[in-house]
Amino acid sequence: MRNVVILAGGSGTRLWPMSRDDRPKQVLPLAAGQSLLRVAYNRLLGLVAPENIYVCTVGAITDVVRKELPELGPHNIIGEPARRDTANAVGLASAVVARNDPDAVVAFVGSDHLISPEDEFRAAIEHGFEVVEARPRSLVTFGIEPTHPHTGLGYIERGAPIEGTSAYVVDRFREKPDRATAEEYLATGRFWWNSGMFVWQASTVLNVLDTLLPESASRLREVASVWDTPAREATLAEIYPNLRKISVDYAVMEPASQGKVDADVVVVPMPVHWLDVGSWAALADTYDADPNGNRTDSVTLSCLLDSHDNIIVTDDPNHLVAAVGLRSHIIVHTQDVTMVCPLSDGERVKDLVAQVQSDHANYI
Repeated sequence: MRNVVILAGGSGTRLWPMSRDDRPKQVLPLAAGQSLLRVAYNRLLGLVAPENIYVCTVGAITDVVRKELPELGPHNIIGEPARRDTANAVGLASAVVARNDPDAVVAFVGSDHLISPEDEFRAAIEHGFEVVEARPRSLVTFGIEPTHPHTGLGYIERGAPIEGTSAYVVDRFREKPDRATAEEYLATGRFWWNSGMFVWQASTVLNVLDTLLPESASRLREVASVWDTPAREATLAEIYPNLRKISVDYAVMEPASQGKVDADVVVVPMPVHWLDVGSWAALADTYDADPNGNRTDSVTLSCLLDSHDNIIVTDDPNHLVAAVGLRSHIIVHTQDVTMVCPLSDGERVKDLVAQVQSDHANYI
């Protein structure tokens, strides 16, 4: 049976101070007044049955997720007691979905992407399902054709086409490149952005984890075995926070693409406009710009004199942000925090959050 899991466990630190531990970016109304999580859920309607849509998130915000998506069944929210990165999240979700259906096929999608047109998104996921159903050993990922030499994303180098499909063998995964390398990638025409979305048979990825991350795989199976019993929460709390923290790219996709397990990795093109809302600069791409290149959301009230190419956001419609002679900066105002940084240092907001965590933890 086909299933989809929305991965919604990220902390969204690069969108601080709007994004906080108790209200991370995926539940904020950042998509024309809707939350990114709501948009991600609505995008799946018609692709699989509603009862086969799951959300994997951090246990601390399961009530927030339930409020945002009240139509989710009580068993369709998979709560992690701690963030242990995506390898454990997909392993846990795969084991939980497979407990009643050993042949389950599972797609994993993000909760922080803006994607259009949605019909093309659904068609690509549908094709991913078809590839896995025809080739149960395959781990499918999705490639986005790059529009510019992005240095903040990973890349997939595609190899030989797979007969009878629009998929390709993955030659290799590449880390976030510098500008010159990203330009070289685009020039070859062989590289796609790594979307971080997947489709596989649950049993296949669990077998892969048995080989590549055996201790975690064993413990995740242990959790899944008591999922429908009163022992679930205690078992989760004992096991999950102690699992090795590692991404699915490092733990599964890269070594599998190198032939280290009995599975192959293929990439399906997803011909969409895709925005990973992972930073203020990325989110600002959804805002209209004034004649001087300044970008604000629909709530923000600003007065700018001789200021150019700034991003200015506030969550208080009665709070005026005023600036003189400001160039290429980010200003974000909330009730208790005002953050200012050069646009060129936008990726370092994550480092700032670590410093705030150390010095002023109650503002995280």
